[in-house]
Amino acid sequence: MTNKDVSSESYLLFRTFLEKQCGIVLGENKQYLVRSRLASLLYKHKYGSADELISVVVKGIDRNLLQDVIDAMTTNETLWFRDNYPFDLLIKDLLPKLANTNQKIRIWSAACSSGQEPYSIAMSVLEFQRQRPGALKAGVEIIATDLSSEMLSKCEQGVYDELSLSRGLSVQRRQTFFEVHESGQMQVRSEVRRMVSFRSLNLLGSYGGLGRFDIVFCRNVLIYFSADVKQRILQQIAGQLLPQGVLFLGASESISAASDTYTMVKCHPGLYYQKK
Repeated sequence: MTNKDVSSESYLLFRTFLEKQCGIVLGENKQYLVRSRLASLLYKHKYGSADELISVVVKGIDRNLLQDVIDAMTTNETLWFRDNYPFDLLIKDLLPKLANTNQKIRIWSAACSSGQEPYSIAMSVLEFQRQRPGALKAGVEIIATDLSSEMLSKCEQGVYDELSLSRGLSVQRRQTFFEVHESGQMQVRSEVRRMVSFRSLNLLGSYGGLGRFDIVFCRNVLIYFSADVKQRILQQIAGQLLPQGVLFLGASESISAASDTYTMVKCHPGLYYQKK
């Protein structure tokens, strides 16, 4: 019989491990979250208890298990056009300012999870280009990164079920940007998928290989990190932004850890941060 419970000792061990590997800080009493996320892996990897699985993964002796655990703990379903205002500002404010440039516009969606954010960005760009034919002549490149390699593989396919589609996607956008997949589910159209490149990236590592960006979306992920890690990530993102580049954070996140690097720009509604 499989024991899914996580002992206090194993939980403390796992918290330390997860913060070191991914920067994610679990609270004092999140055993239930670890238990629910790791439950399916007990059967897949044939371990008799959660404590046994945690002991093995912390020792780093099973790379496949390590990747599966990281995928399980970092994967979160998200929304299409989450909070609306970043995408409205993209169409009405930021892209018009960049419309006549001869350089390719580069946008980074960090911690892209199940792909809704980068595809929402791509749809916003296409909507803007249909309003302004001939704008952004050099094109737009969207780089989407996440730690979960399994999730990135799914993102590239761009296939979503009805539950996923119901979360934030209007009927009009569904009709415009999706088509029926052979599975019977809906797939993001190729013109949208071509705009997005998915890459594996740990936000605790180096960003140098990504190049420089005009706009970065790093939303609803900093809340999982400690203050020190948060500051380091914000400083590293600033290093990847072009002069006057723009950063979007989640609605409940702030730039306080790196206020000397960014200027807050308040809009109606919403806000973004501009590199000083």
